[in-house]
Amino acid sequence: MAESAQAKKTRAAKILTRLARAYPTAGIELRFGNALELLAATILSAQCTDERVNAVTSTLFQRYRKAEDWARAKPATLEKEIHSTGFFKAKARSLMGMGQALVERHGGEVPRTLAELVELPGVGRKTANVVLGNAFGIPAVAVDTHVTRVSQRLGFARADDAEKIHDELCALLPQPKWIQATHLLIIHGRRTCHARRPECPRCPVLALCPWPDKTRSG
Repeated sequence: MAESAQAKKTRAAKILTRLARAYPTAGIELRFGNALELLAATILSAQCTDERVNAVTSTLFQRYRKAEDWARAKPATLEKEIHSTGFFKAKARSLMGMGQALVERHGGEVPRTLAELVELPGVGRKTANVVLGNAFGIPAVAVDTHVTRVSQRLGFARADDAEKIHDELCALLPQPKWIQATHLLIIHGRRTCHARRPECPRCPVLALCPWPDKTRSG
């Protein structure tokens, strides 16, 4: 028998409660002091670990403090500074374009709406939602590879497309839980529900997981 919508919401609530208990310090791992820094760090985090981004931004943010600084950056210099994050040429273009757009359209300030954020160079829906949720406290679900994988395995989402998964999660979870749920799904994906060889025997939500390929022994 298919799971009813209400039963699914009840199960999801139980899962989030257990995940919150298992990962009490779950939260964003990118280091930032304001919305502009988080926006830049999230752009840099594409195909790169948060640890590597933090290592780069610890000095980078001392030189780029305002949108104007990004807008006036010299491409060759910025590319060298962010080289270790990978895809440095594209990321440098995005960061400079982001700075220019903020100066020209928003008075140098990071906008607080999804529609305005996704118009910035290098900013997609995931990046925008990371900023909305973590810099401004505006309820948002950010769908990355971990959220995608864990949501599918837990039966929270059936789609493969990130935007459709986002919509499924928003319909399933209470709005006040969106930010926390994002953090919990990400940390669970990183620490336990790996893409390869998930550690199902030590999973805190094993009993609530409908994934047919879950393993109960090592």
